[in-house]
Amino acid sequence: MFADVIVDISHEKLDRSFQYRIPEHLQPKLQVGMTVWIPFGTANRKITGYVINITDKAAFDEQKTKDILGIETGIETIEARLIALASWIHQQYGSTMNQALKTVLPVKAKVKEKQKKTIGLAVSKKQAEEYLKEAQKKHHKGRERLLTALLEEKDGRLDYSRAVKELQVTRAMLSPLVKAGILRVDTNRIYRGAFGEMTQDLIQSSPQNPQIPNDQQRQVIAGIRQEMSGKGRPCLIRGVTGSGKTLVYMELIHKVLNDNRQVIMLIPEIALTYQTVRRFYEYFGDKVSILHSRLSQGERYDQMEQARQGRVQVMIGPRSALFTPFPNLGMIIIDEEHENSYKSETMPRYHAREVAIQRAKMEHAQVVLGSATPSVDSFYKAKTGAYALFHLSQRFGDRPLPKVEVIDLRQELRDGNRSMISRKLEEAIYQRLARKEQVMLFLNRRGYAGFVSCRSCGFVAKCPHCDVSMSLHNHSRLVCHYCGYGQPAYEKCPACGSPFIGGFKAGTQQIEKMVQKMFPQSRVLRMDFDTTRQKEGHTQILEAFARKEADILIGTQMIVKGHDFPDVTLVGVLAADLSLNDSDYRSGERTFQLLTQAVGRAGRGAMPGEAYIQTYQPEHYSIQSSVTQDYEAFYEEEITYRSLMGYPPKAEMLAIFGGSLDEELLDKGMNYLKEFILMLDKKRQLQIVGPAPEVVGKVQDIYRRVIYVKYRGTGAKSRILTAVKDRLEHYIEINSGFRNIAIQFDFHV
Repeated sequence: MFADVIVDISHEKLDRSFQYRIPEHLQPKLQVGMTVWIPFGTANRKITGYVINITDKAAFDEQKTKDILGIETGIETIEARLIALASWIHQQYGSTMNQALKTVLPVKAKVKEKQKKTIGLAVSKKQAEEYLKEAQKKHHKGRERLLTALLEEKDGRLDYSRAVKELQVTRAMLSPLVKAGILRVDTNRIYRGAFGEMTQDLIQSSPQNPQIPNDQQRQVIAGIRQEMSGKGRPCLIRGVTGSGKTLVYMELIHKVLNDNRQVIMLIPEIALTYQTVRRFYEYFGDKVSILHSRLSQGERYDQMEQARQGRVQVMIGPRSALFTPFPNLGMIIIDEEHENSYKSETMPRYHAREVAIQRAKMEHAQVVLGSATPSVDSFYKAKTGAYALFHLSQRFGDRPLPKVEVIDLRQELRDGNRSMISRKLEEAIYQRLARKEQVMLFLNRRGYAGFVSCRSCGFVAKCPHCDVSMSLHNHSRLVCHYCGYGQPAYEKCPACGSPFIGGFKAGTQQIEKMVQKMFPQSRVLRMDFDTTRQKEGHTQILEAFARKEADILIGTQMIVKGHDFPDVTLVGVLAADLSLNDSDYRSGERTFQLLTQAVGRAGRGAMPGEAYIQTYQPEHYSIQSSVTQDYEAFYEEEITYRSLMGYPPKAEMLAIFGGSLDEELLDKGMNYLKEFILMLDKKRQLQIVGPAPEVVGKVQDIYRRVIYVKYRGTGAKSRILTAVKDRLEHYIEINSGFRNIAIQFDFHV
């Protein structure tokens, strides 16, 4: 038996492993992730390394392969635990071990530590004054300036860069004083902040106690604590919008920190706002840090280092924060656990929920999931007892849920209203503006227009590199939202020459123009991908709205994700059923979740809320359930549909994605994979769909195909579908025809 060992996990050395023979007496003990002692280099230095793979195949001449010297039996390192987690991801999701390591240990390149140098007195002030007099006598002007400045400082210290710039201090001037023991130069590491422009406001905030939990919240907290000391099952909190799940999280975090353990809290990237961070900072102070995609590499590196060293105890962030190197992890909280952003779309295609549960199992930590609209997968596991289920059925402070009304856009059209805003919603907006209340208008799109088409022949302007329509943006340009390709808009149809070519005007920019024209007295903000490109874009818009610098906020999904604006009393959903038309079996679930979250933004303060849902399909069960915010009714309809159609969680499904620049080669390879699966399926337990083009069949000139493999048995993924994935990986490895085809695996459970 042989072990692949890495000796440096800090930078790009993850790509470089070394193979060693495993002595027989170590074979029963050795596991992936363990720290081992190995001979290294020509001098056979004894160093430590981490085992990343165990195999019976020698990578090169066995005679030249050195033996592992022993297993490190001291304290298990956080690196060892994370490498073991990477091994689980590698096996579970069909990525390479290197891909899994780079996901779990995100250390792409060495980041230079930020340091601060200071000059300080190494003697008493009285002695320094004597040295100053001597410098004055000898007309040493530079020493005189420096000593005078140091004596004027209360702590007798000066910033080195300031001394060089303002006092013109040179190394030649400083060295004799340091050698003589009069001065000293200190270098301290400075950790880059994670809060950006929030920093000063947060520093001025002193930690304080949160609100007192109500009876229902106390019951949930007690139930989860009992689960922590018992079975330790993942806990799912289903709490209506505004029910105070965050307060429950804070109380649980407080308990974990009192036990000298650390907490990771995952929230969707777009919900990671100043509002959220400040609430945690006010309670936990500088024990809290955050991770997000707009941190620089240096800022991110420093947050991870502070966690590793115990300088922070709570890490808040999106999916990637799951791999924070806490040495004594006690709890992982996943807020808004239904969010799609917790699923990786690149290899390895892991789901943060499943990886969190595995990490918690390995580190004896607790997982807590929370949502007003839990994923059907999680609620099914709660119903079957795999998760512990807790309910928060009332809004905090006994505030009522918003009153919701459905507007049938088909009837609006028949009545002659061609606007994107129905007459009832228009009247409600007028009323709110008159009362100085705020309004949120939600549209599940971005850009100036959805697509450009010819009214005469039906031509649709598509990207030449991706199989998707392009959108019309300002400045009369067509833009592809997949690869970024752009070109001038058409003046005439290139297919038939008709001048009647234009955009389907349902983008956020178009809505903004319409609202400004309809309500000229109102102040309008727009929040979408285009207006939040800058580093602090999200924060600036949301903070301006919170300060009531705008009356109406128009936006895409990012405006309805966990934000709390007490003066918002009206929410208008302008095109509720756009997401129902996705070619995805979860489209009904996503529509219900989105609408419920959207209407839940209304009436979170002292004033009652109201919401209007505009739709072309008012009879759809997802829309009807969101009106009453009846999750149970939606779930029963949805789980029946999943059962009839054989979709997760009632069945288990493996997706096999293929991509290649050569379309003919790709089709040939995917068909070979299908035939191989049919050969493996001796008992005919599997249902195979495809191969077929993905929803977007070509991106950046790469053709894309997918095969779905479904199995309706119970407890099967770990056995049947994983076995299929393993056999396919071996088949791909030994067949050279797949060298120009990228294959990825994704489990749906």
